[in-house]
Amino acid sequence: MKSEAFKRQPWYSDHLEKLKVSFKWIGFGLLTGIIVGFCASIFAKLIVAVTALRLAHTWILYFLPLAGIPIVWLYHKAGSAGVGGTNMVLGAIREEKQVPGLLAPLIFISTVLTHMFGGSAGREGAALQMGGSMGNMLGQIFRFGKNDRRRVTMCGMSAAFSALFGTPLAAAVMPMEISTVGIIYYSALVPCAIASLTAHQIAKWMGLESEAMLLASVPAFTPLRGLFFALFAALCALVSILFCTSMHKTEHLLSKHIKNDYVKIVSGGILIILLTMMVGDQTYNGAGSGILASCVLDPQFKAGWYMFLLKILFTVVTLSAEYKGGEIVPSLFIGATFGNFFGNLTGQDPALCAAVGMACVFCGVTNCPLAALLISFELFGFEAMPYLLLAVSLTYLFSGNYGIYTGQTIRYSKFTPGRIDAKTH
Repeated sequence: MKSEAFKRQPWYSDHLEKLKVSFKWIGFGLLTGIIVGFCASIFAKLIVAVTALRLAHTWILYFLPLAGIPIVWLYHKAGSAGVGGTNMVLGAIREEKQVPGLLAPLIFISTVLTHMFGGSAGREGAALQMGGSMGNMLGQIFRFGKNDRRRVTMCGMSAAFSALFGTPLAAAVMPMEISTVGIIYYSALVPCAIASLTAHQIAKWMGLESEAMLLASVPAFTPLRGLFFALFAALCALVSILFCTSMHKTEHLLSKHIKNDYVKIVSGGILIILLTMMVGDQTYNGAGSGILASCVLDPQFKAGWYMFLLKILFTVVTLSAEYKGGEIVPSLFIGATFGNFFGNLTGQDPALCAAVGMACVFCGVTNCPLAALLISFELFGFEAMPYLLLAVSLTYLFSGNYGIYTGQTIRYSKFTPGRIDAKTH
C-alpha cells in the first residue's frame, strides 16, 4: 500500500497549473485585442465618415425619423426588442451570464445609423456593448466555462473602448469597475490590460488618432484654488444627477405612454429635427467631439450657459426614443461646456475647468472614479492631477446613488462602511 506522500501531487504541479492559466488569459487577451480592436476600428472609421457626410449635407438630418424604422425592425427581428444594452452587459458581468452574440452587429449598425442621421449619442458606450458581446462569443468558441464569462466579457469591453477612445490605461480598468460600485474584479486585469494594449495598437495601425487634448498650461495648485474646485465638483455632481434623472424619467414616461416602438422612435426623430431647427445648426447632433476640443484647446472659445443643458435635452430625447449609441461622449460634452462656461464666468482657467468638468461628469454618471482619473491623465496630461484627484473624488461622493446605467449595482455605500446592494437611480 502506497503511503500518502506518494499520492500527493508533485510540488511543482500547482505552479504549472497557474502558469497554464496565465498563458490561457494572455493568449485570449491578445486574440480579443486583435479581433475586437479591428472591428471597433472599422466602427470608429464609419462613425467619422457618416458624421462628415451629414455635416457636408445637412439635409440628411430630415431622414432621422425614417432611419429609426430599420433600427426598431432589426431589434424586433433579432428578438431583442427592449434589450437592455449596456445595462444588460453590466448585469451579465455581475451574474456571470452570457451576452447575446447578436448584440454586436445590432449595436454596430444601429449606432452608425443614429450618427449618420443626426441623433445625439456617443460611440464609446456602444463599444462596451459591442466589445462585451464579441468577447463573450469568443469565450463560447473556445468553450470557456461559466466561471470565465465575466472575464471574457470585460476583456472584449476593454479592447473596444481602447480602440475607439485611444485611452488603453482607462480602458483596461473601466470594465472591471463599472458593473458593481465598490468592487473591482481584479481577476480580469491581465486579459483586460493585454486586450486594451493590443486593440490600441491595432487602432493606431489602422490610422485612428489619439483624442488627447493636452493642456497648454496648468496654474499652481493652492488652497484657495482647491476650495474653488471643491465647489465646482459639487456643481458637476448636480449636473450629472440632472443628466441621469432626465434620462431615466424620460425613458419611463415614453415607455408608459407610447407602447409602439416604431411610433416612439419616429416621434423622437421628429422632435430632434424640430430642436435642431430651433437651435439653427447641428452643434448638438452626433457626438460633438469638435466642441470638446474647442472647450479645452481654443482660448477664444466661450461656451454659453445653455450648451450643457441643450446637450442633455438632445441626448435624452435621442436615447429615450430608442435610437442607439453611447452616453459617455455626451457626458464629456456636458462636462466640458459646463466647465468652460463656469471658468469664464468666475475668472478661472476655462480650459482647466473644461477638463475637470469632463472628468467629473463622466465620473458622476458612470460611478467610475478610477477610470475617470485615468482617462483624464491620458487625455489632458498629468500636470492637472491635484485638481482632477480632488474634484473627481468629491463628485463621486456627491453624486450619491445616481448613475446613467440602471443595471449598475452599488454594493458598498459611498458615505459609510457597509454593504447596501442598491440600484442606481
